[in-house]
This record gives sequence, C-alpha cells and structure tokens, in this order.
Amino acid sequence: MAQTSTDRSVRSLLRQGVEQLRQASVPSFTLAAELLLLHVAARDRTWLYAHPEEILSPENTERYFSLIRRRADGEPTQHLTGKQEFWGLEFEVMPDVLIPRPETEHLIEVALDRLAVRALRAGGPTQFAGAGLTIVDVGTGSGCIAISLAKELPAATIYATDISKAALAVARRNAARLGVADRIHFLESDLLEALQPNRSSAQDARSHTDASHTPILLDLIISNPPYVGLREADALPIEVRDHEPRVALYGGEEGYELYGVLVGHAARLLKSGGLLILELGHNSLPAVQALLDTPEWCAVGVTNDLAGVPRVLSAQRS
Repeated sequence: MAQTSTDRSVRSLLRQGVEQLRQASVPSFTLAAELLLLHVAARDRTWLYAHPEEILSPENTERYFSLIRRRADGEPTQHLTGKQEFWGLEFEVMPDVLIPRPETEHLIEVALDRLAVRALRAGGPTQFAGAGLTIVDVGTGSGCIAISLAKELPAATIYATDISKAALAVARRNAARLGVADRIHFLESDLLEALQPNRSSAQDARSHTDASHTPILLDLIISNPPYVGLREADALPIEVRDHEPRVALYGGEEGYELYGVLVGHAARLLKSGGLLILELGHNSLPAVQALLDTPEWCAVGVTNDLAGVPRVLSAQRS
C-alpha cells in the first residue's frame, strides 16, 4: 500500500523509525532514528521539532527507511551517517576506523590538565598553547585525539601513528577538513616502532629520526590502544563485533597485551618529565598499572569515567 503524504511527515516518519528500531532492540533507538532522519533531510535537531508537519519526498522517505533497516540489522548509526562528534568537532568515520567514544574525551582532559600543571611548575605562561611540545598519538584511527590536541595546543608539534593505511587516510581527511593538516605528521607504524632508535637509514627517513639515528624525544605519548580481549568477542554488541576494525579493537587474548610494548617504547622515547597517558579497558587497570611500578615512572594517576570505571592511566617519566 502506497504511503500518503501524511505518512511522510517528519512526525510520522520519526514515530515509525523509532518503533522499528525499538522492536529490533537497538540501543538508544530514539536517538538513532532522529540522527538518521536528520541525515537524510540534511537538517539539524531544531528543525526536527520545529517542523513536525513538513513532508519528506518519496525518495528521501525510502532512503530513510533503508537506513532504519540497516541500523536494525546492526550497522552502527555513525557508519550510516558517516560522522561522529568528538570534543565538539565533527569527524568522518567509516568501517576502517574505531568510532570515537565519549569516554575517550577523558584522555584529552587529562593530557591538557597535566601539561598545564607541568608548564606552570616550570614557570610557563598561564595561557598554554603548547610551544616547544612534541606529542605522539599512538593508534590514531580517525585522528580524533591528535586533531583535538592540535586545536587545543596550536603551537605543539604532533605526530599520529597507525598500523592501518586506511585509517591514516581517514585521519588525514579529518585533519584537512578541520584545518590542522599542516601541524600533524601522520606515520604508518606499529605502535611507536617508527620512532624507535637504531633503525635503518631508510626507516629513519620515513620515521622523522635524524641522520645520527637520534630518536625524537617526546613530551607526551597519548593512546587509546586496542584493549578488548579476543575471549570477550562473543559478548560484544553486534555493532562493535561485526562492524568495527578488528585491528583497532583486540589487544590480544586478554586484551591488555599491547600495553607492555607501548610502555616499553614510551620509556625509551619520553623526555625526563614527559607524560604517558593511556585509555584503559573496563578491567585492565591492575595489569597495566603494574607495568608502571618501576623506577622509570612516577606521579601515576588514575581517572574514572562518568560511569565510575577506571578509564585513564597517566604517568610521568622519572
């Protein structure tokens, strides 16, 4: 039976979309239906509630219900709209990169707080722009961490590494669209391997080490590394398990295996007083914090997310 124009009103379409997603047990089904309708109509949320009687075209109506069906089948809303907000910025996302999560914003908060405190103790300015800082975002994915820091610290030098060429392509596009492409150096690298000393001259040329094989000494290493355990895969939501990149999700059988390598790299590359800031999985704090219980590290801190889960582990190089 053909739809009438009344059936294609904003109010009617939203009601139908919400109901279909609710029946499919989609998390946050109302928000998902709203975002998909806004995406199809190319409008903002103010329009959604100010013009409930507006009629969508038959083409946009069909497109909307096509997206609703795909969301009901498990595709993430962010992959259907191609975007996700993080730190007040809009990022392109696609299946090649991990979707930025709100809890990852705690990494930015902790980094800015600890860098500002460090600068003040050194007699620096109260308005800190990052002059003289060298920062690396490890496993950059969409580039959300590196780009957010580039916006907040416009005078800093920032590197962003990822093992995935496809992810780096997305990150570069985001950096260009958000106006910071000239201030971030993107490197294809397994964790911090591209910045390690004692590499061949060809590798040094690619990794921005100097001709004497002296590595860059860093002020901040920040990372949201893969931290889901392979043994947990079956318990993940379908949106995550079937649609986000495995290389960005899984950190080994237990989930925390990559932290040991990352902490070892950081110990060699951070300046004295440099900072290491890591996002944690929901149960990885005991294993990861133990890695920092050595003379190389001091001022270890743990920050909980809004749900009370230990989310950020930070430490200073002794």
